[in-house]
Amino acid sequence: MANKDNYCVIMGGGIGSRFWPFSRQSLPKQFLDFFGTGRSLLQQTFDRFNKIIPTENILVVTNERYADLVRFQIPELRPEQVLLEPTRRNTAPCIAWASYHIRALNPNANIVVAPSDHLILKEGEFLEAVEKGLEFVARSEKLLTLGIKPNRPETGYGYIQIAEKEEENFYKVKTFTEKPELELAKVFLESGEFYWNSGLFLWNVNSIINAGEKALPELANILKKGERVYGTPEEKIFIDENFPLCPNVSIDFGVMEKADNVYVSLGDFGWSDLGTWGSLYDLSPKDESQNVVLKGESLIYNSKDNILVLPKNKLAVIEGLEGYLVAESENVLLICKKDEEHAIRKYVNDAQIKLGEEYI
Repeated sequence: MANKDNYCVIMGGGIGSRFWPFSRQSLPKQFLDFFGTGRSLLQQTFDRFNKIIPTENILVVTNERYADLVRFQIPELRPEQVLLEPTRRNTAPCIAWASYHIRALNPNANIVVAPSDHLILKEGEFLEAVEKGLEFVARSEKLLTLGIKPNRPETGYGYIQIAEKEEENFYKVKTFTEKPELELAKVFLESGEFYWNSGLFLWNVNSIINAGEKALPELANILKKGERVYGTPEEKIFIDENFPLCPNVSIDFGVMEKADNVYVSLGDFGWSDLGTWGSLYDLSPKDESQNVVLKGESLIYNSKDNILVLPKNKLAVIEGLEGYLVAESENVLLICKKDEEHAIRKYVNDAQIKLGEEYI
């Protein structure tokens, strides 16, 4: 039986601009089915945690424009389980607001916080680690993150350096490092002391609120007054008018890097932060020339290492391309070098400024 004191907060308010044009403001990547499973990334995240967390203890924090999408995709959630942000303010305000909300419901709550767009291939091992992590934070005032053993020098992830072992598979965190340059990432890999920062967190509700009030007192003063509730009892809408006043700061920078009670649990769960076209390419099946075709039809000649994402019943004929992304969705066709996808945000900004909202 699931522990009634265990809660899950799913962060689902981003717009996924690095997956443009497939991910759009009106339908961001967390609401999309990338792998043809019949379930979106958000639904898969809900399904995963619902195996160990009671349905009534799962909350989704999202932008208010996606309220109907969340409720349509996860009809099991009651209105009070969907917290609506009137504007985007990064992960620290998101987590703080959810924490105050949960503490009002259960002052003994233990919480796992998860992004809505992660892929977990070894689900059994992952859920076992989450359950052990929730037990760990329930008995001590510690902030826990899940660290992933790196298998390559990756520049797209943050890193955690471990110190002494507290107990089986729980280590004190020595340092956090933001996304490093390639040469430093190679040093991290060879040292054996650094692990990828998964962005998954576990803590007791009082532990994170205490840490947040100490590290970000201005944020706490804005949010601890409680959420504003609108609508009838049957159609409650949880939204905080003061939320736009919150500082735009991540939980890593705002709290975790300042706290002295941060620990990491190490694991290998087949985890991927599905944040870029490159990560999707790495995870997808490939033909004999290392091309990936996710949607649509294709005829490919003398080409290799490409990723193609097309509308249903659309045919692309590709000749002589190497290492390209070809993605078409609705009114946008994007063709760019796969290893230069960091420029996609610039393309999005340029399209918005020069051509208008209809293209983003």
